[in-house]
Amino acid sequence: MALDLLIKNGTVVDGSGMPRYRADIGVRAGRIVEIGRIRSSAEKVIDADALIVAPGFIDGHTHIARCLTAVEDIPTEAMLAGIDWNWESFPEYLANVERLPKGLNYGMYIGHSALRMYAMGRRALEERANEDDLRAMEAAVAEAIRAGALGFSSSRATTHITPDGTPVASRIADWHEIDRLVGAMGELDAGIFQIGPDISGGEAQRLFYERLRRVALESGRPIMFGTLATKQGVDPNPWDYSTRYIDETVALGGRMYGQGTTRSINAVFSLKSYLPFDGLPAWKEIRALPLAEQKHRLADPEVRRRLVADEAKMKPKSSELQGGGAATTDPRRPDYANLFPMLDVDWDDPSVADLARRQNKHPVEIIIDLCLENDNRVFVQPLVNESPEDVLGILKHARTLATFSDSGAHVCQEMGSSLQTHLLSYWVRKRQQFTLEEAIRMLTFDNASAWELPGRGLVRTGYAADLVVFEEERIRPRLPTVEQDLPGGARRLVQKADGIAATIVNGVVAMENGESTGQYAGQVLKGRLAAS
Repeated sequence: MALDLLIKNGTVVDGSGMPRYRADIGVRAGRIVEIGRIRSSAEKVIDADALIVAPGFIDGHTHIARCLTAVEDIPTEAMLAGIDWNWESFPEYLANVERLPKGLNYGMYIGHSALRMYAMGRRALEERANEDDLRAMEAAVAEAIRAGALGFSSSRATTHITPDGTPVASRIADWHEIDRLVGAMGELDAGIFQIGPDISGGEAQRLFYERLRRVALESGRPIMFGTLATKQGVDPNPWDYSTRYIDETVALGGRMYGQGTTRSINAVFSLKSYLPFDGLPAWKEIRALPLAEQKHRLADPEVRRRLVADEAKMKPKSSELQGGGAATTDPRRPDYANLFPMLDVDWDDPSVADLARRQNKHPVEIIIDLCLENDNRVFVQPLVNESPEDVLGILKHARTLATFSDSGAHVCQEMGSSLQTHLLSYWVRKRQQFTLEEAIRMLTFDNASAWELPGRGLVRTGYAADLVVFEEERIRPRLPTVEQDLPGGARRLVQKADGIAATIVNGVVAMENGESTGQYAGQVLKGRLAAS
């Protein structure tokens, strides 16, 4: 029988961490059916000579929700224009996603804030749940897990706020509520609990970890949270404080993973999206104009003098942990030593303060100059994981996962979709801290195992044909750009990659040389109860 797809002459890095080998891969009906020297005919053939063939990359951390419009920066108007809101319950939502064409495989959690709003209405933003509320939410969590949810997700992060500056609904919940909802998964012996941690530092963070350990030990469910390093806030704890808690919890019988990034998590600024000064009066006047007129005005020396003078009115940066996003009504002066124009993607750009000293200019002038030079220029302000060596420590820990991209979230505030390509280009090729085999295992099998996704994450016969074909010496992220391609023309950051020849989803070539083929073979990935 002919194959649907034949990948010939490739060098296979199979996701296990074992050494690479040369082989052909045959695909039929969305699965790998042959590995070796294949002589069968195929409907489509990819010549992978001198290319790496690896399992498809698995990313386990992204999120969108209306209650996080302020944090995620996804305009409500774009969501209303682009989404057919034809569901109410989680099973109805899952069925809707399953029905729609998808370019990638997609698994989902039932989210705590949405669940609270569903069960409690506006009270969810102000009150603790009563017994009736808890029973309703427990039933909804159990219903979601049976339908195929991978788990239940929540947030205690102090940076997660509603558009009016109040805590999102999940932060109003007490730990008893979390015990009950995670316990609902424990009763079914299924589902993962993922939580946005309190990273405010000091005693609050230490108490968070202590309480989370109890949830892990009492529920028996796997728990995941972001493992981050930060120099922000008052009395920040070091990153290895988190990993010690993970190790100690596992030693006591709990199941716990940290989620790591491969570089800093940044607030992103640009002329086409946000600048740190947008809340200032003189800047508001300019920023309200069409882009071409903004550039014309920014080139005027008198206008520039006025904008520099307006910056002097900004308050100094506070000691509180800062999140990303648009300028607020109470704008704070950027730390120019911690604000970097992205001139390249190798994590070695000079800061705005460095450039200002070299050129004997005000930092605001440096930013204006770089914006006029390239109106797609982005500036990054590291919020967490500021130090490459801290990131390396997190990545090398045995119980952390390389999986915290936030891709699709923080539309114009942050750009993490280079997580995988940065690992391969920076940490493997430039810094030589991991072998290619180690890095591919981190991006594939390790994540598939943690999320309990059978039949994915390895190049094996019988496994789903999720594959990526790339050039080992050329794969790397491109610089991000701001595009206006969301529903209704809303803007978002886009970051593509070089060196990827093909991305294959369930045996179908979804991307070739960085461009969509228009083929959508993605599937909904369901949890164990629904998949069995």
